[in-house]
Amino acid sequence: MLTYLSTGLLLFSDVSRPASQFAAAHGTGFRIRSSPSQDELNVHFGEGEEVRSLPELHLLGRRGPQSCGAGVGSCPAGQCCSSGGLCGTGTSYCEGPDCQLDYGPACDGNIAPPGSSTLSVPRPLWGNQVYGGRGLFHCQTPGTIALTFDDGPYLYTQTVLDTLQKYKATATFFITGNNIGKGRIDDPTLPWPGILRSMYAAGHQLASHTWTHQDLSLTNATQRQNQMVYNEMAFRNIFGWFPTYMRPPFTSCSYASGCEDHMAALGYHMIYLDIDTKDYINDSPNLIQNSKDYFSGNVSGNAANSSYLSLSHDTHFQTAINLTEFMLQTLQARGFRAVSVGECLGDPKINWYRNATNGAALSSSVSSSSSTASSSPAAQTPTISSSISISITTSTTTLKTSTTSSRTSSSVSSSPTALVITKDGSCSSRSGGLYTCKGSAWGDCCSAYGWCGKTSAYCSGGCLPSYGTCALSTGVIVSANGMCGSAVNQTCLGSTYGNCCSKYGFCGNTTAYCATGCQAGFGTCS
Repeated sequence: MLTYLSTGLLLFSDVSRPASQFAAAHGTGFRIRSSPSQDELNVHFGEGEEVRSLPELHLLGRRGPQSCGAGVGSCPAGQCCSSGGLCGTGTSYCEGPDCQLDYGPACDGNIAPPGSSTLSVPRPLWGNQVYGGRGLFHCQTPGTIALTFDDGPYLYTQTVLDTLQKYKATATFFITGNNIGKGRIDDPTLPWPGILRSMYAAGHQLASHTWTHQDLSLTNATQRQNQMVYNEMAFRNIFGWFPTYMRPPFTSCSYASGCEDHMAALGYHMIYLDIDTKDYINDSPNLIQNSKDYFSGNVSGNAANSSYLSLSHDTHFQTAINLTEFMLQTLQARGFRAVSVGECLGDPKINWYRNATNGAALSSSVSSSSSTASSSPAAQTPTISSSISISITTSTTTLKTSTTSSRTSSSVSSSPTALVITKDGSCSSRSGGLYTCKGSAWGDCCSAYGWCGKTSAYCSGGCLPSYGTCALSTGVIVSANGMCGSAVNQTCLGSTYGNCCSKYGFCGNTTAYCATGCQAGFGTCS
């Protein structure tokens, strides 16, 4: 049950639902998963991870009548396979991204919204920004900061919208269609359609963050396609259009998996970031100052020649009631304007959405309940990361691409033979079984989650010896991701994040890092 409170927040009452949390992260690429490791760190730039609590807490120690998952099998029709490997129904089993799509027919990620598929909608490319490929990390218009919010709409989204309105600011919301058990965004019995219409009417940019927040580098081509198309269908059901901008969940969309070319084939600009507020690990009154420091410390350039692209999440309480206003106050005080991603890239608004019937660009005057299309989008030459010939079947089962890119095409082998050194910091199944960490700039160890590194988070506790080595590096490493302390074998001394290691294990230069609790063994304290 969803109820509005007097504060403008939504109250979600469902005692059967565990307190599962997740968020996409980037910049430093930090990830914590509940199992088997709580401290995996990804030091490469260009990918990201999530934070989530252990799902199905009420099921611990319980064994249902049927198990599911790899090596076990699938659940019966109408049931979901939980992250813990049990068949059942309800939020605890079916919510994305935790439900195992391969083994749970009724997982939220396997259930499409009402209406026909949008897969056959024409997808002409327009504008001068790249489609697919490695994506876009930086704004291009001096004096602008693009505040972006991932994973919503959710309980706190309206509060974020109210704060943006107070400061006469615009932002970009990367919308997830049916994650964390919130229900479909196009369900008329839920608040989400109304919130999204208000968001659009206020001038904010709406973009896609997939249907149920799956890792697009790990899903197969059909699942990846469904993640995008199902979200398009939900947008279509609300507005009559769907976006041309997207951000991959966990900022993970690798070339080796086929994801980069797949997004180009579907006509999407992939948006990443250059400031990560890390609000997903600071969602408490005593920690949110860390996120404020990350934002403030990174907005260091002159507004006359600088611009930034920042990531936060409207799924977190402290972001809604605290961090958002701080970011707006800070950027305005330093002479910046808070704008959408499209505006900070200099891409006309007409290019941000396509008509869900004919694929045409929308006129700038289209209403939130109309699909009026313009036949003449901004006349610029679009860019694709490589020369791609694309055939997408409307049965949602096939994606065929041929490319003349300088990258070498490879078939994914079921065993790690003839591996090449990773090109993006990924390894094992995350790279399609193509890449090894041995000899890479990120480190020689391939973690259980498919990232290369050289700390204990990569080199023990599930390290994959077939895709690198599993021997710890010696000596303390200068932090390249803002983390510090004995758990990660990293020091802040010499780090670009600051020389002080806080009691919480983060690098910085303010009193929050350098005073009470500062870890002198992993930096300076003053």
